[in-house]
Amino acid sequence: YLMQSVTPVGPTGGAAVEAMEPMVGIEAVAQAAGAPPTAPTPPAPATTPANPAPPAPVITPSTDGRQRLSPAVRRLAREHSIDLSLIQGTGLGGRITRNDVLSFLETTPAPQASPPVPVAPAPTPPAAAEVASGPDEELVPVTPVRRMIAEAMVRSVTEIPHAWSMKEVDVTGLVALRQGIRADFERQEGVSLTYLPFVIRAVIEALRKVPTMNASWGGDNIILKRRVNLGLAVAAPNGLIVPVIQNADRLNLAGLAHAVNDLSERARTNRLRVEDVQGGTFTLNNTGALGSVISGPIINHPQAGIMTTDIIQKRPVVRDDAIAIRSMMNICLSFDHRINDGAEASAFLDTVAARLESIGPDTPVY
Repeated sequence: YLMQSVTPVGPTGGAAVEAMEPMVGIEAVAQAAGAPPTAPTPPAPATTPANPAPPAPVITPSTDGRQRLSPAVRRLAREHSIDLSLIQGTGLGGRITRNDVLSFLETTPAPQASPPVPVAPAPTPPAAAEVASGPDEELVPVTPVRRMIAEAMVRSVTEIPHAWSMKEVDVTGLVALRQGIRADFERQEGVSLTYLPFVIRAVIEALRKVPTMNASWGGDNIILKRRVNLGLAVAAPNGLIVPVIQNADRLNLAGLAHAVNDLSERARTNRLRVEDVQGGTFTLNNTGALGSVISGPIINHPQAGIMTTDIIQKRPVVRDDAIAIRSMMNICLSFDHRINDGAEASAFLDTVAARLESIGPDTPVY
């Protein structure tokens, strides 16, 4: 099953917890078994305590017949349900003080509480999310994969302070190179040649130049990754999946092309293994395949960044003070602002752009 073998964007994990029956209290069991209730204790007549207190001063009532009590004494008596007529005051004129009430609590056993009167629980209103407000709405159950994606996204934006940067790249030379070698490459390698392997090589070069993009936040430390395990966001039938090209920095262009085709195909046919989605250190998402022009991706927690490549379009640009039609592509970077600042983000995007713009029709592939 997909949930046991692949993960959506972001780290997911956790265990399924089986709901148990609530434990019934011992007191409730005794009452349910018919234990005779304790009769309420009537006000007891004054008794002689074991250690008789010294004679208390005479209580002087107020002019309205009631004893004057401080707010603190009244509050304490109310909280503990104390009959103040049972307490002899030791204050001025026999006034009951806070210490008198506390002493009474220490020397007098607490009365047994009567069994609580069962109260019918208030009906729980149905959750708003579970009820459609009218005939114009439809409820779509959340699938397990969709829920995992949602939890990963919330965790990422909650824990990681995202920052965003974008750069325009002239890939006219790359387009010409791919068109010229595409058929021969596919005949020789047995896989199609997309733009993605070229972008991956540029990203690897940028990660070497800006190693804090190939990292994660460790609280007191920034954890730099020695290897480049590049995650590729793939739109699978059941949701967004991020298989990982392990040790991508050790592969040549042909090796990257094979890895991209293999992982993408197995992701779309639900044949990924657990190890295929683990250990990613940076993520790349080709949103241009869906027609996106500019995108603001969410970082794959706990990584330090994610880059998207948007659609390649012919646009009029200025070259040598003249307007030229060039194949242009936007690259967008979301990065963890705890680890990197704008300078590192700019250096990263500049490196990717420079590598891609250096490719021409005669650039060697092998």
